[in-house]
Amino acid sequence: MQTHALAAAFGCRLGALPFTYLGLPLGTTRPRIVDFAPLINPMERRLNATSTFLGFAGKVELTKAALSALPTYTMCTLKLLIGEVNNLDRARRDCLWRGSDVNDRKRPLVALKKICRPKDKGGLGVINLSSQNNALLLKHLDKFYNKRDIPWVNLIWETYYSSGEVPHAVNEMGSFWWKDILKLCDLFRGIATCTMGNGQSVLFWEDTWNNRLLKELFLRLYSFARNKGISAAKFLQNNDIQEQFLIPLSFEAFQEYQDLQEIIQ
Repeated sequence: MQTHALAAAFGCRLGALPFTYLGLPLGTTRPRIVDFAPLINPMERRLNATSTFLGFAGKVELTKAALSALPTYTMCTLKLLIGEVNNLDRARRDCLWRGSDVNDRKRPLVALKKICRPKDKGGLGVINLSSQNNALLLKHLDKFYNKRDIPWVNLIWETYYSSGEVPHAVNEMGSFWWKDILKLCDLFRGIATCTMGNGQSVLFWEDTWNNRLLKELFLRLYSFARNKGISAAKFLQNNDIQEQFLIPLSFEAFQEYQDLQEIIQ
């Protein structure tokens, strides 16, 4: 009753999570497939309205220029569920092979996986939505690791990583959205090159910096490291052998430790 009284006093209406805000499902838990209905409905309307009048070449262009582009706004922010990607792919297959008659039993002549290959690889250059979704989400990791002056970046660093550790994909804290972003860490590190600044967001062993990947350059020493996910800043602040490595070191590992000291000094 108190909720209804407050709503009446402020002239508001009551609602429930999740709800659509700025075109995206907003809630405290991971959106369900039904919450992405506003994404699939425009695609189906576009399919029914235009594909009947097009030849195959026109359907290919409709699939590439319109149907594949419609989810872009959502994919820039949220990791699509596998079921939702399958629904979007189904609509694109219908456009290519069935037109507006989704009840047509005509089977696709070519699998969508092959159609999504680049033209020089024998495909039609249709976007792979899962790969596109990952690529669009990687920009958030670029903003985060470079500590851009953005409210959500500052909030996550101060809330979860104020002690100086560098987040990774495994067993991290945060919302479903942040956990989905962190699952792309390995992909991001595989294509990114670190420029050493203060070293707070660079992994000492597992990131490539100064054109070196230290865990491969000092493989034996790396196996003795106490904290393999330590940041460059924390390691360089205290690179004492007993603090950073399990003692005693093997003869080969100790030689690598001496070589490491020459590099970082």
